[in-house]
Amino acid sequence: MRMRISRDIEELAAIFRDAGFSLYLVGGAVRDTILGKENNDYDFTTDAKPDEVKKLFRRTIDTGIRHGTVTVIFRGSHYEITTFRTEGSYNDSRHPDSVEFVTSLEEDLRRRDFTINAFAASLPDGKIIDMHDGMKDLRKRIIRAIGDPEERFGEDALRMMRACRFSSQLGFSIEDRTAAAMKDLHSTISKVSAERIKEELWKLIAGPYPEKGLEAMRLSGIMDEILPELSAAYGFEQGGMHQETLYEHLVLALAAARDHGYPMTVKLAALFHDIGKTVTRKEGNGSREWTFYGHDRVSAEMTEKIFRRLKTSNEERENVSHLIRCHMFSYTPDWTDSAVRRFISRVGIDSINDLFFLRVCDMSATIGHRVVPDNLLAFSERINAELDKGNALTLKDLRIDGKKLMDLGIKPGPAMGEILKRLLDEVIEAPSLNNPEYLEKRALSLSRSQEQ
Repeated sequence: MRMRISRDIEELAAIFRDAGFSLYLVGGAVRDTILGKENNDYDFTTDAKPDEVKKLFRRTIDTGIRHGTVTVIFRGSHYEITTFRTEGSYNDSRHPDSVEFVTSLEEDLRRRDFTINAFAASLPDGKIIDMHDGMKDLRKRIIRAIGDPEERFGEDALRMMRACRFSSQLGFSIEDRTAAAMKDLHSTISKVSAERIKEELWKLIAGPYPEKGLEAMRLSGIMDEILPELSAAYGFEQGGMHQETLYEHLVLALAAARDHGYPMTVKLAALFHDIGKTVTRKEGNGSREWTFYGHDRVSAEMTEKIFRRLKTSNEERENVSHLIRCHMFSYTPDWTDSAVRRFISRVGIDSINDLFFLRVCDMSATIGHRVVPDNLLAFSERINAELDKGNALTLKDLRIDGKKLMDLGIKPGPAMGEILKRLLDEVIEAPSLNNPEYLEKRALSLSRSQEQ
């Protein structure tokens, strides 16, 4: 079997060949070619030493020169090229203590994580090389560590998380011996940096088969280490209209976000939107009739803690927790127009669509209640009608601002912020009040009230 090789890569490989070196494509791009998937994230390996690679090209970047990686800039593209290498022991389960350059492709492929990632394609002809029965494992749809799985995971504990991630991305099962090693060594994942874990976890959540990836995490014990809050949801009964356990509900909600093609923010919110139920459940009336008062707020707070632990961006943490905090809204047709405007203002125009997406996921994940009710569609229409009117919904929509308030003699600070908030509340209730004359008089009145 051969890979189709572009003209630029053929010419890149020819430069190595003419200098007496070999060049290979390795890893995921080769695997995905075999599977018929698109993957233009190319990794190259060569028997040329880093300094020899640099001599072959006019423009290079020392991307990871210590570990043998040089980025070559060729025909306007960047290519990461790594010298064949073996790695020493991993005393911290993160980074090799030493790297030794070798001249054998076989030695280089032996150090990789899984058989399905240990393919190579010789260049420039594109012939695929399989030294670890990766083709057989692709046919079996299994993820198997190369050699001794405990040794592979002992070298880099993140590889266990990668196994779960590949299960989500490919829909493959983890081979028994590999899964057993993950179970034995799951606690060593705590040695891995939060940033590396988050990157793999987010890829897992975004994958086509997140249910499989999450189940691999749970069965191995990795979930207990990384997401104990989600692990606590397993087997947790919700009662009421919920036939499914809390864990099943959250995973089904994520699957719904996947099926609808919703953005990553919604997928994350779907997975965590009800985790606060595990700490808010109270006895209700009768068997399996529990209440979960305030679980939306508690779920948002727990999600914030999870995201801080995983060192996500502030923006992502705030956006996801905001959706979760707002997800228990209850619309009825008797809402006034001003009530609809207050809802829009509280949620934020930019978050409305994602919040409705989250509600769809929540409903889709409730067994027996998977149809989106008509009143949700009606609410959406009411919101759109209010947006079309162009009435003030945010502070920036007010026909007065902080500069004008200062011109009126009102000093900047918390008191000014409170005045602006009060003005917005009044304008949301009665849009006709959004005129400069009224707002100036009202601002002065509010300011005098504060001084008394």
